[in-house]
Amino acid sequence: MSKIISIGTSVPAHCHQQMDILKFMQIVYATTEAEKRKLRYLYQQSGIQQRYSVISDYNKPLEEWKFYPQSENLEPFPNLEQRMGIFNKQAPLLSVDAIRNCLGHVHDSKKITHLITVSCTGMSAPGLDLQVLELMDMEKNIFRTSINFMGCYAAIHALKIADALCKDSPAQVLIVCTELCTLHFQREATIDNITSSLLFADGSAAVLVCSDDNKNEGLHLDNFYSEVIPKGKRDMAWELSSNGFLMTLSGYVPDLIEEDFERIVNSTLQKDKISKEEVSHWCIHPGGKRVLEAIHKSLNFTNGQLSNSYKVLNEFGNLSSATILFVLKEMLHQKKAIKKMLGAAFGPGLTVETFTAHY
Repeated sequence: MSKIISIGTSVPAHCHQQMDILKFMQIVYATTEAEKRKLRYLYQQSGIQQRYSVISDYNKPLEEWKFYPQSENLEPFPNLEQRMGIFNKQAPLLSVDAIRNCLGHVHDSKKITHLITVSCTGMSAPGLDLQVLELMDMEKNIFRTSINFMGCYAAIHALKIADALCKDSPAQVLIVCTELCTLHFQREATIDNITSSLLFADGSAAVLVCSDDNKNEGLHLDNFYSEVIPKGKRDMAWELSSNGFLMTLSGYVPDLIEEDFERIVNSTLQKDKISKEEVSHWCIHPGGKRVLEAIHKSLNFTNGQLSNSYKVLNEFGNLSSATILFVLKEMLHQKKAIKKMLGAAFGPGLTVETFTAHY
Protein backbone atom coordinates (compact mmCIF):
# COMPACT_ATOMS: atom_id res chain seq x y z
CA MET A 1 0.00 0.00 0.00
CA SER A 2 1.13 3.57 -0.67
CA LYS A 3 0.08 6.97 0.62
CA ILE A 4 0.02 10.57 -0.55
CA ILE A 5 2.17 12.61 1.82
CA SER A 6 1.91 16.08 0.32
CA ILE A 7 0.51 18.06 -2.63
CA GLY A 8 1.76 21.36 -3.99
CA THR A 9 0.39 23.60 -6.74
CA SER A 10 1.49 26.59 -8.79
CA VAL A 11 -0.01 28.86 -11.44
CA PRO A 12 1.53 31.36 -13.90
CA ALA A 13 1.81 35.07 -13.14
CA HIS A 14 -1.02 36.16 -15.46
CA CYS A 15 -4.43 35.88 -13.79
CA HIS A 16 -7.26 36.63 -16.23
CA GLN A 17 -10.83 37.30 -15.16
CA GLN A 18 -13.21 35.21 -17.24
CA MET A 19 -15.14 38.22 -18.46
CA ASP A 20 -11.91 39.92 -19.55
CA ILE A 21 -10.97 36.83 -21.57
CA LEU A 22 -14.38 37.17 -23.20
CA LYS A 23 -13.34 40.48 -24.79
CA PHE A 24 -10.34 38.78 -26.45
CA MET A 25 -12.54 35.94 -27.70
CA GLN A 26 -15.16 38.34 -29.06
CA ILE A 27 -12.50 40.02 -31.20
CA VAL A 28 -11.50 36.66 -32.69
CA TYR A 29 -14.74 34.64 -32.75
CA ALA A 30 -17.63 37.11 -32.91
CA THR A 31 -18.18 39.25 -36.02
CA THR A 32 -21.76 40.32 -35.25
CA GLU A 33 -23.53 41.66 -32.17
CA ALA A 34 -25.67 38.50 -32.02
CA GLU A 35 -22.53 36.32 -31.92
CA LYS A 36 -21.05 38.53 -29.18
CA ARG A 37 -24.20 38.12 -27.08
CA LYS A 38 -24.12 34.32 -27.50
CA LEU A 39 -20.47 34.22 -26.47
CA ARG A 40 -21.15 36.45 -23.46
CA TYR A 41 -23.94 34.12 -22.34
CA LEU A 42 -21.64 31.08 -22.54
CA TYR A 43 -18.97 32.81 -20.47
CA GLN A 44 -21.50 33.96 -17.87
CA GLN A 45 -22.77 30.39 -17.50
CA SER A 46 -19.31 28.74 -17.40
CA GLY A 47 -18.95 28.51 -13.62
CA ILE A 48 -15.48 30.05 -13.98
CA GLN A 49 -14.50 33.36 -12.44
CA GLN A 50 -10.82 33.46 -13.39
CA ARG A 51 -8.07 31.48 -15.10
CA TYR A 52 -4.28 31.64 -15.28
CA SER A 53 -2.06 31.66 -18.37
CA VAL A 54 1.61 32.00 -19.32
CA ILE A 55 0.32 34.39 -22.03
CA SER A 56 -0.57 37.95 -21.01
CA ASP A 57 -2.61 38.81 -24.12
CA TYR A 58 -5.94 37.35 -23.02
CA ASN A 59 -6.99 40.33 -20.89
CA LYS A 60 -5.31 43.11 -22.86
CA PRO A 61 -6.48 45.29 -25.74
CA LEU A 62 -5.29 44.32 -29.23
CA GLU A 63 -2.55 46.98 -29.34
CA GLU A 64 -0.89 45.44 -26.26
CA TRP A 65 -0.76 41.82 -27.45
CA LYS A 66 2.72 40.28 -27.30
CA PHE A 67 2.30 36.63 -28.28
CA TYR A 68 -0.43 37.03 -30.88
CA PRO A 69 -0.05 39.43 -33.84
CA GLN A 70 -1.80 42.75 -33.32
CA SER A 71 -4.36 42.07 -36.04
CA GLU A 72 -7.92 40.81 -35.86
CA ASN A 73 -7.12 37.86 -38.15
CA LEU A 74 -4.08 36.98 -35.97
CA GLU A 75 -1.75 36.72 -38.97
CA PRO A 76 0.93 35.45 -38.96
CA PHE A 77 -0.65 32.93 -36.59
CA PRO A 78 1.78 31.40 -34.03
CA ASN A 79 3.11 28.04 -35.20
CA LEU A 80 3.89 24.94 -33.19
CA GLU A 81 7.56 25.84 -32.81
CA GLN A 82 6.68 29.17 -31.18
CA ARG A 83 4.25 27.52 -28.79
CA MET A 84 6.72 24.78 -27.82
CA GLY A 85 9.38 27.43 -27.29
CA ILE A 86 7.24 28.96 -24.56
CA PHE A 87 6.41 25.52 -23.12
CA ASN A 88 10.09 24.56 -22.87
CA LYS A 89 10.84 27.80 -21.04
CA GLN A 90 7.79 28.10 -18.76
CA ALA A 91 6.79 24.50 -17.95
CA PRO A 92 10.00 23.63 -16.02
CA LEU A 93 9.73 26.81 -13.92
CA LEU A 94 6.08 26.20 -13.11
CA SER A 95 6.85 22.55 -12.30
CA VAL A 96 9.61 23.49 -9.89
CA ASP A 97 7.33 25.99 -8.13
CA ALA A 98 4.74 23.22 -7.60
CA ILE A 99 7.40 20.76 -6.42
CA ARG A 100 8.84 23.22 -3.92
CA ASN A 101 5.33 23.93 -2.67
CA CYS A 102 4.84 20.17 -2.29
CA LEU A 103 8.14 19.39 -0.55
CA GLY A 104 8.32 22.55 1.52
CA HIS A 105 11.07 22.48 4.13
CA VAL A 106 10.08 19.00 5.28
CA HIS A 107 10.99 16.65 2.43
CA ASP A 108 14.45 16.41 0.85
CA SER A 109 14.55 16.33 -2.97
CA LYS A 110 17.71 14.21 -2.72
CA LYS A 111 15.63 11.41 -1.18
CA ILE A 112 13.21 11.22 -4.10
CA THR A 113 13.68 7.77 -5.66
CA HIS A 114 11.29 8.10 -8.64
CA LEU A 115 10.18 11.04 -10.79
CA ILE A 116 7.05 10.94 -12.98
CA THR A 117 6.33 13.95 -15.21
CA VAL A 118 2.89 14.35 -16.78
CA SER A 119 1.79 16.63 -19.61
CA CYS A 120 -0.36 16.63 -22.72
CA THR A 121 0.38 20.23 -23.77
CA GLY A 122 4.07 20.05 -24.62
CA MET A 123 6.79 17.56 -25.51
CA SER A 124 10.49 17.66 -26.27
CA ALA A 125 13.67 15.64 -25.78
CA PRO A 126 15.50 16.16 -23.51
CA GLY A 127 12.19 16.81 -21.87
CA LEU A 128 10.45 18.07 -18.77
CA ASP A 129 11.73 15.23 -16.60
CA LEU A 130 15.38 16.11 -17.21
CA GLN A 131 14.70 19.82 -16.85
CA VAL A 132 13.07 19.22 -13.46
CA LEU A 133 15.86 16.89 -12.37
CA GLU A 134 18.47 19.54 -13.13
CA LEU A 135 16.59 22.50 -11.60
CA MET A 136 15.81 20.55 -8.41
CA ASP A 137 19.35 19.11 -8.21
CA MET A 138 18.00 15.57 -7.88
CA GLU A 139 20.20 12.49 -7.96
CA LYS A 140 21.37 11.77 -11.51
CA ASN A 141 20.54 8.06 -11.23
CA ILE A 142 16.91 8.64 -10.20
CA PHE A 143 14.24 6.45 -11.82
CA ARG A 144 12.23 8.67 -14.15
CA THR A 145 9.42 8.26 -16.62
CA SER A 146 6.91 10.46 -18.43
CA ILE A 147 3.20 10.23 -19.14
CA ASN A 148 2.28 12.18 -22.25
CA PHE A 149 -0.94 12.93 -24.10
CA MET A 150 -3.34 11.10 -21.80
CA GLY A 151 -5.24 14.29 -21.05
CA CYS A 152 -7.27 15.07 -17.95
CA TYR A 153 -7.16 11.59 -16.37
CA ALA A 154 -3.35 11.26 -16.51
CA ALA A 155 -2.76 12.23 -12.86
CA ILE A 156 -4.70 9.18 -11.67
CA HIS A 157 -2.74 6.99 -14.09
CA ALA A 158 0.45 8.44 -12.58
CA LEU A 159 -0.81 7.69 -9.06
CA LYS A 160 -1.45 4.12 -10.18
CA ILE A 161 2.16 3.79 -11.37
CA ALA A 162 3.47 5.38 -8.15
CA ASP A 163 1.40 2.94 -6.09
CA ALA A 164 2.88 -0.02 -7.99
CA LEU A 165 6.41 1.31 -7.50
CA CYS A 166 5.86 1.72 -3.78
CA LYS A 167 4.60 -1.84 -3.45
CA ASP A 168 7.82 -3.27 -4.93
CA SER A 169 10.18 -1.60 -2.44
CA PRO A 170 10.47 1.44 -0.14
CA ALA A 171 10.11 4.46 -2.41
CA GLN A 172 9.46 8.17 -2.53
CA VAL A 173 7.75 8.95 -5.83
CA LEU A 174 7.35 12.52 -6.99
CA ILE A 175 4.65 13.18 -9.63
CA VAL A 176 4.42 16.57 -11.32
CA CYS A 177 1.58 17.39 -13.74
CA THR A 178 2.18 20.56 -15.75
CA GLU A 179 -0.18 21.82 -18.41
CA LEU A 180 -0.02 25.00 -20.49
CA CYS A 181 -3.37 24.58 -22.23
CA THR A 182 -3.71 28.22 -23.28
CA LEU A 183 -0.72 27.91 -25.61
CA HIS A 184 -2.95 26.01 -28.00
CA PHE A 185 -5.63 28.61 -28.67
CA GLN A 186 -7.08 28.19 -32.18
CA ARG A 187 -8.72 31.02 -34.15
CA GLU A 188 -11.28 29.11 -36.24
CA ALA A 189 -14.74 29.64 -34.75
CA THR A 190 -15.64 25.95 -34.40
CA ILE A 191 -17.63 24.70 -31.42
CA ASP A 192 -14.59 22.67 -30.27
CA ASN A 193 -12.32 25.72 -30.30
CA ILE A 194 -14.88 27.99 -28.64
CA THR A 195 -15.49 25.40 -25.89
CA SER A 196 -11.79 24.81 -25.30
CA SER A 197 -11.09 28.54 -25.12
CA LEU A 198 -13.91 28.88 -22.59
CA LEU A 199 -12.64 26.18 -20.21
CA PHE A 200 -8.91 25.55 -20.22
CA ALA A 201 -6.09 27.21 -18.29
CA ASP A 202 -2.47 26.72 -17.19
CA GLY A 203 -1.09 25.31 -13.97
CA SER A 204 1.03 22.66 -12.28
CA ALA A 205 0.54 20.25 -9.39
CA ALA A 206 3.06 18.00 -7.66
CA VAL A 207 2.32 15.10 -5.34
CA LEU A 208 4.65 13.03 -3.16
CA VAL A 209 3.69 9.35 -2.86
CA CYS A 210 5.57 7.16 -0.40
CA SER A 211 5.57 3.53 0.67
CA ASP A 212 3.27 2.76 3.56
CA ASP A 213 6.21 2.24 5.93
CA ASN A 214 7.06 5.95 5.65
CA LYS A 215 6.59 7.61 9.06
CA ASN A 216 4.69 10.63 7.71
CA GLU A 217 0.91 10.47 7.83
CA GLY A 218 -0.90 10.52 4.53
CA LEU A 219 -3.86 9.56 2.38
CA HIS A 220 -3.66 5.81 1.77
CA LEU A 221 -4.34 4.74 -1.82
CA ASP A 222 -6.56 1.65 -1.79
CA ASN A 223 -7.63 0.67 -5.31
CA PHE A 224 -7.74 1.83 -8.91
CA TYR A 225 -10.20 1.13 -11.70
CA SER A 226 -10.27 2.36 -15.29
CA GLU A 227 -12.63 1.84 -18.18
CA VAL A 228 -12.90 3.02 -21.76
CA ILE A 229 -16.28 4.07 -23.17
CA PRO A 230 -15.71 3.29 -26.88
CA LYS A 231 -18.84 5.08 -28.09
CA GLY A 232 -17.23 8.32 -26.93
CA LYS A 233 -13.85 7.93 -28.62
CA ARG A 234 -14.64 10.57 -31.25
CA ASP A 235 -16.15 12.99 -28.74
CA MET A 236 -12.91 13.86 -26.91
CA ALA A 237 -9.58 13.94 -28.75
CA TRP A 238 -6.26 15.83 -28.76
CA GLU A 239 -4.11 15.96 -31.90
CA LEU A 240 -0.96 17.73 -33.07
CA SER A 241 -0.96 20.21 -35.92
CA SER A 242 1.46 22.77 -37.34
CA ASN A 243 -0.54 25.49 -35.55
CA GLY A 244 -0.54 23.84 -32.13
CA PHE A 245 -2.57 21.05 -30.58
CA LEU A 246 -6.18 20.62 -31.70
CA MET A 247 -8.95 19.74 -29.26
CA THR A 248 -12.11 17.84 -30.07
CA LEU A 249 -14.61 18.29 -27.24
CA SER A 250 -18.12 17.29 -28.18
CA GLY A 251 -21.17 18.62 -26.42
CA TYR A 252 -22.21 14.99 -25.94
CA VAL A 253 -19.41 14.29 -23.40
CA PRO A 254 -21.53 15.27 -20.35
CA ASP A 255 -24.36 13.05 -21.63
CA LEU A 256 -21.99 10.10 -22.07
CA ILE A 257 -20.61 10.59 -18.57
CA GLU A 258 -24.07 10.86 -17.07
CA GLU A 259 -25.13 7.67 -18.81
CA ASP A 260 -22.18 5.53 -17.68
CA PHE A 261 -20.71 7.11 -14.56
CA GLU A 262 -22.85 5.42 -11.91
CA ARG A 263 -22.06 2.00 -13.39
CA ILE A 264 -18.31 2.75 -13.39
CA VAL A 265 -18.49 4.04 -9.81
CA ASN A 266 -20.21 0.81 -8.78
CA SER A 267 -17.40 -1.21 -10.40
CA THR A 268 -14.88 0.87 -8.44
CA LEU A 269 -16.73 0.35 -5.17
CA GLN A 270 -16.99 -3.41 -5.74
CA LYS A 271 -13.18 -3.64 -5.62
CA ASP A 272 -13.30 -2.11 -2.14
CA LYS A 273 -16.42 -4.05 -1.16
CA ILE A 274 -18.13 -0.88 0.04
CA SER A 275 -21.32 0.98 -0.85
CA LYS A 276 -21.75 4.49 -2.26
CA GLU A 277 -23.11 5.60 1.11
CA GLU A 278 -19.77 4.78 2.75
CA VAL A 279 -17.91 7.31 0.56
CA SER A 280 -17.37 10.45 2.64
CA HIS A 281 -15.53 12.52 0.00
CA TRP A 282 -15.82 12.71 -3.80
CA CYS A 283 -12.71 13.99 -5.61
CA ILE A 284 -14.02 14.58 -9.14
CA HIS A 285 -12.22 16.26 -12.04
CA PRO A 286 -14.14 19.44 -12.92
CA GLY A 287 -14.02 19.06 -16.68
CA GLY A 288 -16.64 21.78 -16.94
CA LYS A 289 -19.85 22.92 -15.29
CA ARG A 290 -21.98 20.61 -17.46
CA VAL A 291 -19.76 17.63 -16.62
CA LEU A 292 -20.16 18.24 -12.89
CA GLU A 293 -23.92 18.65 -13.33
CA ALA A 294 -24.02 15.33 -15.21
CA ILE A 295 -22.17 13.56 -12.38
CA HIS A 296 -24.40 15.19 -9.79
CA LYS A 297 -27.44 13.87 -11.62
CA SER A 298 -25.96 10.43 -12.33
CA LEU A 299 -25.16 9.78 -8.66
CA ASN A 300 -28.28 11.50 -7.29
CA PHE A 301 -26.24 13.90 -5.15
CA THR A 302 -28.18 16.30 -2.95
CA ASN A 303 -25.79 17.79 -0.40
CA GLY A 304 -22.81 19.59 -1.96
CA GLN A 305 -20.66 16.51 -2.53
CA LEU A 306 -18.90 18.24 -5.45
CA SER A 307 -18.30 21.61 -3.77
CA ASN A 308 -14.49 21.30 -3.95
CA SER A 309 -14.66 20.52 -7.67
CA TYR A 310 -16.88 23.54 -8.31
CA LYS A 311 -14.50 25.72 -6.27
CA VAL A 312 -11.44 24.69 -8.31
CA LEU A 313 -13.34 25.16 -11.57
CA ASN A 314 -14.40 28.64 -10.45
CA GLU A 315 -10.92 29.76 -9.36
CA PHE A 316 -8.70 28.01 -11.93
CA GLY A 317 -10.75 26.60 -14.83
CA ASN A 318 -9.83 23.24 -16.33
CA LEU A 319 -6.08 22.57 -15.97
CA SER A 320 -6.22 19.18 -17.72
CA SER A 321 -4.18 16.57 -15.78
CA ALA A 322 -3.28 18.92 -12.91
CA THR A 323 -6.90 19.74 -12.07
CA ILE A 324 -7.81 16.73 -9.96
CA LEU A 325 -4.72 17.30 -7.81
CA PHE A 326 -5.89 20.87 -7.20
CA VAL A 327 -9.21 19.39 -6.03
CA LEU A 328 -7.44 16.80 -3.89
CA LYS A 329 -5.30 19.48 -2.26
CA GLU A 330 -8.48 21.36 -1.32
CA MET A 331 -9.94 18.20 0.20
CA LEU A 332 -6.85 17.34 2.25
CA HIS A 333 -7.57 20.38 4.42
CA GLN A 334 -10.38 18.17 5.77
CA LYS A 335 -8.15 15.10 6.07
CA LYS A 336 -9.34 13.99 9.49
CA ALA A 337 -12.89 13.71 8.12
CA ILE A 338 -11.88 11.55 5.14
CA LYS A 339 -13.12 8.06 5.97
CA LYS A 340 -13.30 6.94 2.35
CA MET A 341 -12.62 8.95 -0.81
CA LEU A 342 -13.50 8.15 -4.40
CA GLY A 343 -11.73 10.08 -7.15
CA ALA A 344 -12.43 10.16 -10.87
CA ALA A 345 -11.22 11.92 -14.00
CA PHE A 346 -12.07 11.70 -17.69
CA GLY A 347 -10.12 12.05 -20.93
CA PRO A 348 -9.65 10.96 -24.53
CA GLY A 349 -10.95 7.55 -25.37
CA LEU A 350 -13.46 8.31 -23.74
CA THR A 351 -11.48 7.06 -20.71
CA VAL A 352 -12.57 7.15 -17.08
CA GLU A 353 -9.93 6.58 -14.36
CA THR A 354 -10.93 6.18 -10.72
CA PHE A 355 -9.30 5.55 -7.36
CA THR A 356 -10.31 4.99 -3.76
CA ALA A 357 -8.41 6.13 -0.70
CA HIS A 358 -8.69 6.68 3.05
CA TYR A 359 -6.92 8.54 5.84
